[in-house]
Amino acid sequence: MNAPLPAGCEPTCHGCQHRALDAAASAAQKESYLRRALAPWAERLAPLAVPAQRLGYRERVSLNAEHQGGRWRFGLVRHRERRDEFIAIPDCPVHAPRVNAALAALATALPPPAALPLGFVVARGAQLTLVVKARELAAGLAAALGATLAAPLAAAGYEALWLHLHASTGRRLFTRSGWRLLWGAPRSRDADGDAYGPTAFAQNHPALHGAALARALEHLAPGPERALVDLYCGVGKLARRARARGAPVVAVELSGEAVACAADNAPGATVLRGTCAQRLPQLAAWCASAPPTPVLYCNPPRSGLEPAVAAWIAGALHPVRGAYLSCSAGSLARDLVLLEAGGLRVEALLPYDLFPQTQHVEVLALLARAPASSATLG
Repeated sequence: MNAPLPAGCEPTCHGCQHRALDAAASAAQKESYLRRALAPWAERLAPLAVPAQRLGYRERVSLNAEHQGGRWRFGLVRHRERRDEFIAIPDCPVHAPRVNAALAALATALPPPAALPLGFVVARGAQLTLVVKARELAAGLAAALGATLAAPLAAAGYEALWLHLHASTGRRLFTRSGWRLLWGAPRSRDADGDAYGPTAFAQNHPALHGAALARALEHLAPGPERALVDLYCGVGKLARRARARGAPVVAVELSGEAVACAADNAPGATVLRGTCAQRLPQLAAWCASAPPTPVLYCNPPRSGLEPAVAAWIAGALHPVRGAYLSCSAGSLARDLVLLEAGGLRVEALLPYDLFPQTQHVEVLALLARAPASSATLG
């Protein structure tokens, strides 16, 4: 069923594909898509878990910047008819209030492009970053930005402002060097107390994501005799929960910032930096000395498990239970076929509407060792 566009919604914006649908119609489309994409396991697909808040929830945004009419505008770029069309979204109803408040402050407080060639503004929770297309700024400008913006950003609810100098920013938003903290603390803590920084990945609906983590933890039941292998671990949110149960934990993450946060959030866990495929030798060595009934949690990017990683899980790790949180039903279906061939069985598929107003949906797959090889399943 069609619904009126939310107040403040820019009609030409293409960011929220389901914004003209009411909650029931959006959920119905997502569930229909999942039944098709995950057809071999459709009878194990649960109803979509939806959040109460469908607007004003988005704390994680990356917006293009454009200077026009003496002020900065922030929004999206649509590629059409061989040109880029900039679409300003100053009061996006999906953005959290503090995001829109920060954008309003930046619009008039930041200097023009001749002094500050701004490319993007990036919000990650309470951490805000200005991504600038330059290798250096004029002397004193960085300090002036921090002094000018500290009060309005603090009033909006932010805890840090970063400057990221990245002359070739674009398809690759960040690079390793060129980071300066202009104001505030280099780390913030979310509602669970987990540390994160300006580039850390975080789900947009923390409460709903927490429900998915709780369900995964319940299924996996890690403990002193059941070690957790946590692949694509982010800032270590599940690793922390497993460590609190006394479980040995090994975790892998590519981002250096996320690795540092995971080590902070999950004391005692072994946290490896790199791609999961790169760290297979270290994972194998760690598992050789761990309890013999490991459990697996993974939350890979949209591309899914790296082929070598899927082969290792199915052919060498043999987890007694698994939980796989996916943002792509297509890559999830591909990987589930491989994992089932390695002796795991899909017990349930639990979808979560972590991106209301959009076409995106996440699914938590709960797996267990197939009955023929389940002697150690507790």
